Amino acid sequence: MASRSLMLTSALALIAATPALAQEMNFNRIASFPVALNTPAADESSAEIIAATGDGMTLIYSDSPAGVIGFIDITDPANPVAAGSFVLPNGEPTAVSALGQTVFVAENTSESYTAPSGILHAVDVASRDVIASCDLGGQPDSTAVAPDGSFITVAIENERDEDLGDGRVPQMPAGYLVIQPLGANGAMDCAAQIRVDLTGLAEVAGEDPEPEFVDVNANGDIAVTLQENNHIVVLSSAGDVLSHFSAGSVSLEGVDTKEEGALTFDGQLADIPREPDAIQWIDADHVVIANEGDMDGGSRGFTVFRRDGTEVFEAGMSFEYAVAEIGHYPEERSGNKGVEPEGMEVGTFGGVPMMFLLAERASVIGVYDMSNPTAPVLAQLLPSGISPEGAMAIPARNLIVTANEFDGREDGAAPAHVMIYEYQNAPAVYPHLTSAGTDSLIGWGAISGQVMAEDGTIYAVSDSFYGMQPTIFHIDVSQTPARIVDAIRVTREGQPAQLMDLEGIALDGEGGFWVASEGRSDRIIPHAIYHIGSDGAIEDTIALPNELLAVEIRFGFEGITRVGDMLYMAVQRPWRDDPANHAKVLGYNLETEEWSVIHYPLTAPATGWVGLSEIVAHGDHLYFVERDNQLAGAAVTKLITRVALSAMENMVALGETPAVLEKETMVDLLPYLTSTGGYVLDKVEGLAIAADGTMWVSTDNDGVDDHSGETMFFAIPAE
Repeated sequence: MASRSLMLTSALALIAATPALAQEMNFNRIASFPVALNTPAADESSAEIIAATGDGMTLIYSDSPAGVIGFIDITDPANPVAAGSFVLPNGEPTAVSALGQTVFVAENTSESYTAPSGILHAVDVASRDVIASCDLGGQPDSTAVAPDGSFITVAIENERDEDLGDGRVPQMPAGYLVIQPLGANGAMDCAAQIRVDLTGLAEVAGEDPEPEFVDVNANGDIAVTLQENNHIVVLSSAGDVLSHFSAGSVSLEGVDTKEEGALTFDGQLADIPREPDAIQWIDADHVVIANEGDMDGGSRGFTVFRRDGTEVFEAGMSFEYAVAEIGHYPEERSGNKGVEPEGMEVGTFGGVPMMFLLAERASVIGVYDMSNPTAPVLAQLLPSGISPEGAMAIPARNLIVTANEFDGREDGAAPAHVMIYEYQNAPAVYPHLTSAGTDSLIGWGAISGQVMAEDGTIYAVSDSFYGMQPTIFHIDVSQTPARIVDAIRVTREGQPAQLMDLEGIALDGEGGFWVASEGRSDRIIPHAIYHIGSDGAIEDTIALPNELLAVEIRFGFEGITRVGDMLYMAVQRPWRDDPANHAKVLGYNLETEEWSVIHYPLTAPATGWVGLSEIVAHGDHLYFVERDNQLAGAAVTKLITRVALSAMENMVALGETPAVLEKETMVDLLPYLTSTGGYVLDKVEGLAIAADGTMWVSTDNDGVDDHSGETMFFAIPAE
């Protein structure tokens, strides 16, 4: 069998929808830009708020940790190019907005919470010269330019000290709104600046308004959220208050409110203040808010109001449920605002007004058709980088871009990225896997080992991230996207089995399963093999013999497969008695109960480590997933390899010197892992092979913990 590394086109045809759907318009990600390319000397870089020049050819984003605004050339949006950065004179950028070839930068220069200050700069994009600077009198947050270019408005938040007074408002000085008139080509007349007093409007700490987000409609009307005050204000371009109203509260049923290593959507939240972050005009009469929450609230969705404060739509739990169905629900945030909608953008594509809702903690974008503001329709869910903060619609070029602020390089996670999506006459590529359509909600994540059943479906396990809810998922791959149709909970004496880290699964031939659990001695999790019935009940446990326990380390079983009476297990990394760059492949005979061993030769790592993530028997071979622990641009080794099954006859008893397998590389997975416009994900952990040789590959999303939540689940066709 030849290498399959050149079969990417065929693979993507299986990932995508059927040809009949190809005439539909959808957003698909076409590129990801790591913003560290603009600030290579900075220890930390971020992309927070993003804007585009009037011609849509240059992106500008704020990078607070590096103290710069960055520029990206998107003349070819599928191949963004670093275009340098502009260093702010005194402080940190909090927001950017653009008008033509001028970018307005809000700079926070505050000495303290009690002595806030800020400056608004107008910068020429081409020359990077500062055209003008206006004092703002306080700490700026968001900015928005009027569609007709007549003014820019700035929310002066004068944010509170969260370590003072239990982090609650009021904390003076109060915030306000700035309206800065603009002349030709974005010229600023600082003397004409208007500062609008917003005190006395909100029921919550009305003496201390903290404006958070602003937007301007086609008529020049301004909408602003006072997040901590749970209030919304609508003003004229002259600063007159046209209306104001509470953002209100909502009671929710079926909420996951506990961070207990399980996805349990059975809790309740009563009278939760919405405390909105972003606000956008849908049309001249309706606004939509992202209900992130802050001090007391966060209703995990969004709400639509008429400009007079009449509520016309509340999303409730619908957005969070949709996110959970595609594996992006952040269990570690269950007790604190869940998916956390924060940023938002509205743009018209193909004549349809669309709202792009950014879930900060779920790292996903909800695309809604807002043609009827009283009945928004979820059209798509798009994968994002970690913690999307800002978005910019460029309808003239059929583009939407997001700024994703989290930079996890210090801890081995992904760098901050700007991601670019195109509105295409093509099928929606994402998600690859969903649980939508089941009778009851199935949340999932951290997919690890897989096995193909005789009927062409797949069984997959989730790993230790959901330690209180170990699960075997049943996946129908005949649908696009592939669908989780059942969740078999693994139990011990009728209760959720604990102290397990499921990393591999094999069929027992009688309707049940053999699963491999990766141990971790410091957490009292044993390396073990479990026999599980079709109902999920553990029927038998096979513990490691003393010869293996004496040399084990944390990185244990990462896959299991069955050939007749033999179970074969891949050990992820070398144990204490293994030569460098050699991992054990263990055998266990179900009849004789004897253990055996042979060595797999690992690729020497360029950076970090290389190990095994899966083992699958198919035909006359054993197939392995071999990967490094690197992601994005540092990833080098992501492979499917194989060895002859007959070579396993050379396995020896424990304690003897193992032979070394001869491996053959079958697939370089790196082209597949970048095929959807994202960066390379590190954890390729699942492999299942159909009778015809089609390979199904999946990645582990770490339970959306310092991870984008993206799960790739795709097919590599047989030759």
